[in-house]
Amino acid sequence: MNIKDTVGIDMSKLTFDARIHSSQIESEFQNDKKGYKKLVDWTYKNSELPKENIIFVFEHTGLYSDGLSVYLASKHIPFFLVPGLEIKQSMGMTRGKSDKADAKKIAKYAYRMRDEITPTKLSCKEEQSLKHLLSLRQRLVKQRAGFKASLKEQKRVLVKKDNKTLLSTQQKMISYLTKQIQEVEHEMMDVLKSNQSMLNNYKLITSIKGIGSQTALFMIAYTANFTKFKNHRKFASYSGIAPFQNQSGTSIRGKTKVSNLANKKIKSLLDLCAKTSIQHNAEMRIYYEKRVAEGKNKMSTINIIRNKLVSRIFAVVNRKEPYIDTMKYAA
Repeated sequence: MNIKDTVGIDMSKLTFDARIHSSQIESEFQNDKKGYKKLVDWTYKNSELPKENIIFVFEHTGLYSDGLSVYLASKHIPFFLVPGLEIKQSMGMTRGKSDKADAKKIAKYAYRMRDEITPTKLSCKEEQSLKHLLSLRQRLVKQRAGFKASLKEQKRVLVKKDNKTLLSTQQKMISYLTKQIQEVEHEMMDVLKSNQSMLNNYKLITSIKGIGSQTALFMIAYTANFTKFKNHRKFASYSGIAPFQNQSGTSIRGKTKVSNLANKKIKSLLDLCAKTSIQHNAEMRIYYEKRVAEGKNKMSTINIIRNKLVSRIFAVVNRKEPYIDTMKYAA
């Protein structure tokens, strides 16, 4: 696509502001289908360039931006979803903040980057459903953990016969949330079964020792079923397990370390997988014990195992063959 004009959009719950870079015209619209149609008509009327050379650019703000994304995709209108932090860092030092100013910044940023922008492609319906269900499960698990923690503490310090309602109500909530979590998990499996490619990749990923169902589901959802990242190194960077150098000239010689810019949920899941692999995978356990015995840092060793697991996940998906544990064939 030959991008010659950009429309910056700052999304909010009920409305959004838009600014056309070429004409510097701005307007506000309702965050609904009528507003989306008005936005497109207004843009094509006020831009100085043909619609084939115009791209709409806005931040990925979850539910607030989903409606516009789906509408533009359904009309085959090119758009680009960009992380807010990327825009903020590209602008340098700024003073003040407003929706109109943010729309201007987004339009300016997109125009500067127009030669590098690739229009966003929405995930398929099953992938979007999987993301929503994973998010719901996270909230339910967090709520259940809160009830469990408070109930445990209250049982320790309170007299049971004097606080029956307090304790029994929380126990019922824990049981109810557990049931809801199980229902969500069943629904996620139904979603997988409705898409053969996703189901096949799920089976391939879980063939690796140490990789559980939740990690497999997150990998499928956040890699767009392994179409979003070219290789495991790109995904390692996204998930915050890729080490980066920290040095400059002769004065700065910092340790090589991972970045805080990451998908923290996937990083924590990979951490659990690495520790599970050390316990139940003979190959990983031997590797870990050998490095530790040599005096190597434990956390850096765990991070290497995280990367090994990610590499194996991408390998089995690319080969379309389950993982083979070669250790059991060793003499």
